[in-house]
Amino acid sequence: MPAVPSCLIDPVFAELEVLLGVQPEFSPNHPWGCHRRRISHRVVFEHIVAAMVHGSGYEIVASVGCSDRTIRRRLKEWADKGLGQKIHQIALAAYDKIVGLELSDLATDGCITKAPCGGDKAGPSPVDRRKGGLKRSATTDAKGVPLGIVSAGANRHDSPLLGPTIEDMKRQVGALPNTPVMHLDSGYDGQPSRAILADHNMIGEIAKKGIPSPIQIGKRWVVERTHSWMNGFGKLRRFTDKRRVIVEFYLNLAAALTVLRRLINRARTQYRWPTRPTTRRLR
Repeated sequence: MPAVPSCLIDPVFAELEVLLGVQPEFSPNHPWGCHRRRISHRVVFEHIVAAMVHGSGYEIVASVGCSDRTIRRRLKEWADKGLGQKIHQIALAAYDKIVGLELSDLATDGCITKAPCGGDKAGPSPVDRRKGGLKRSATTDAKGVPLGIVSAGANRHDSPLLGPTIEDMKRQVGALPNTPVMHLDSGYDGQPSRAILADHNMIGEIAKKGIPSPIQIGKRWVVERTHSWMNGFGKLRRFTDKRRVIVEFYLNLAAALTVLRRLINRARTQYRWPTRPTTRRLR
């Protein structure tokens, strides 16, 4: 039973395979007389996706055909090349071409998850008795498609992460419309956040402190829904990897799968293709 349906994993791996290029059949690092054929990228990729979905250790998801050392080695290689960010960018370009990104209204918010093993991106969580935690800040379009995503320690405030998140979004999608509206919660209600929005030529719709959320929820609920979607991946709920590049690889891979899921669900009402999924809920 695959961790995610083939309609999601097949197009993502197809782009990953193109980015990796042609690989030798035998690893050049093995000494003479000890040559072994390389484990195929598809097998390793399926194990990495399984680890991300279930949140399991690599020893648990390893199999006879792919050891945990192979998973770690190949994951490190792909993360160091920045392939997670590239796949996310390709997924966004496909969504924009087929359905269209709605960039006139944007929303940004942060989400705190667990990071019990510490690492480059971990910090004491203010909502979990100062245990190790990770905060991810994400920006979405008007329909909740994740555009930019950055990570930091759980003790970081949302407001300082607004600038890096917007910059990451611009790297991923390119030019934005003139004066888009950014919807934010009351955690961003301050002069530093307004200065960042002014630097990026954005209009801020920021909730006021002291007023209950249901009264001024506005259009920012889509980013909270996107965080809920991404928390469906076990690895994102409880990060055990310590290196920064590994964390960013998983965050961008999860964002790419989320973009692709939204692309299929929205395209089914506009287009018809023989192999389109028959259910709206793509697990």
